Amino acid sequence: MRFGVTLPNVGLEIDELIDLAVEAESAGWDGVFAWDALYVHEGEMATLDPWIALSAVAMRTQRVRLGTMITPLSRRRPWKVARETASLDRLSQGRFILPVGLGAIDDGGYSKVGEELDRKRRAEMLDESLDILAGLWSGKPFSYEGKHYHVQEMTFLPTPAQFPQSPHVPVWVVGAWPRMKSLRRAFRWDGIIPAKMNADGSSADMTPDDLRELRALAERERPADAAPLDIIYEDETPGDDPARAQAIIQPLAEAGVTWWLESVWKTPETQGGVAGMRERVRQGPPKIE
Repeated sequence: MRFGVTLPNVGLEIDELIDLAVEAESAGWDGVFAWDALYVHEGEMATLDPWIALSAVAMRTQRVRLGTMITPLSRRRPWKVARETASLDRLSQGRFILPVGLGAIDDGGYSKVGEELDRKRRAEMLDESLDILAGLWSGKPFSYEGKHYHVQEMTFLPTPAQFPQSPHVPVWVVGAWPRMKSLRRAFRWDGIIPAKMNADGSSADMTPDDLRELRALAERERPADAAPLDIIYEDETPGDDPARAQAIIQPLAEAGVTWWLESVWKTPETQGGVAGMRERVRQGPPKIE
């Protein structure tokens, strides 16, 4: 299992986010991920651009993987995302990961600026955007005709730094458990961020049993020659109680989770804002047997 931290891009100055990322690398974390929000809480909190912040983080770190958490592709131009991600991957020397999903429409970056709000249409746009990203990342002539996007033949260069060792930047996709259409979208890519949805549409935590079923389903659904699917789980562990942290992590690791993302962003309410985030980052990742 690898361990990352999720940092908010709201309520922080850009130098604070960069410093937290640098401290995360020093403390032994494997990844740093930043929110991709535009306008939250009616603008009551200062918000910074995650792509610029992660570019600065790439220049100040050497080892940690970097990514957004998450990028809602339906409100992004996929060809611009292709250019941004390839550039950031090269800047970080192949350390970039792209987590994607439908996004939360309570972000004013959806509701206040006329972006698409319909869930079905946003899912269609997500699928088409992923197709376009893969085509443009290839560095070969590419064209596309979809319902929402149209690309005349173009060749995007340079390719991401991870190409050709990997056909594209690793993509993690939010998948609604146990909805097969959503899960199969994630299974086509490199990782899944599972989000359990009850029959009434409410959300719940994934259990170890759920995760074991998810892993088995992915093994059946993915091609036999596909690389193992990363399974990503995000929550909190107590940095000052290693035994309790291990008790939280161990069953998830045994169930197949490959990345644990520490929700450092929850700590403003519980541990004192930026100082609380810094303390949890410095305590380092949990340990498993």
